[in-house]
Amino acid sequence: MSRLLIFLLFGVIPPPAGPQVISLYPGAAPGTEAWNWQEAASIGPQDGILRLANVTRPAVSVFLPEKGRATGAGVLVVPGGGFRILAFNHEGTEVAEWLNSLGVAAFLLKYRVMRTDDLAGKTQEEQAARRQEAMALGVADALEAMRIVKRRAPDWGVDPQRIGILGFSAGGYITANVALTEDDAARPAFAVPVYAFFPEDRPVPAAAPPLFAVHAADDRTVPAAHSLRLFRMWRQAERPAELHVYEAGGHGFGMRAKGLPVDGWTARLRDWLAAQGMLTTARR
Repeated sequence: MSRLLIFLLFGVIPPPAGPQVISLYPGAAPGTEAWNWQEAASIGPQDGILRLANVTRPAVSVFLPEKGRATGAGVLVVPGGGFRILAFNHEGTEVAEWLNSLGVAAFLLKYRVMRTDDLAGKTQEEQAARRQEAMALGVADALEAMRIVKRRAPDWGVDPQRIGILGFSAGGYITANVALTEDDAARPAFAVPVYAFFPEDRPVPAAAPPLFAVHAADDRTVPAAHSLRLFRMWRQAERPAELHVYEAGGHGFGMRAKGLPVDGWTARLRDWLAAQGMLTTARR
């Protein structure tokens, strides 16, 4: 069991070799001060996915590459989970480790989600309101995380102008919303929504960052039309965008091999990041 997993499951203080964990807010998160339930973690016996539930204290975990390989670029990583849980290893720590292997710093976001069973017994209108609240809180946490990471980037040897965002599913929705911000302090250098949920057309700012979207055509949870929508929005606004839709892969493939062409999406992303100048060694 990894040191980070022990920390998450039992709440012990991580050792110096573990990731630095930064709270997004000095006290209770604004807007949810009354949330006092206990965060919970569980590991799926079949898929090995670490699921975090009842998140009330959003934070960022800092994963840095070896100094000799660091490029000076960074990525805010946003796991998915339907705004109910966070797939924290599958779409989080595994992604951070991959980015570190490229010399890129990773900042893993733990954002607020709905309380477990919060939709039970609710009307459709009440359920919709709960989801909308969770979606807005997730976006707010990501924007605050981006502000913090950009402000403190020099502490980690990272260029604040070379920090992007990468998110999966619900985290892809958050990723797209951060990319659409008008706030310079929170605007990422690039955005990578993966099988993103994004149900509506939105205006794209003139300064929106380059977009790299990934989806599977056979995704029955979040149809590929969501990523197609984002690609169309970016192109109509004449902003740089690249889209990869694979025939098969379903939903939630993350970075784990499935023996399908979709496994190659990380190689395509690596090429794209290189073309964006994110994999070159930082000047000393």
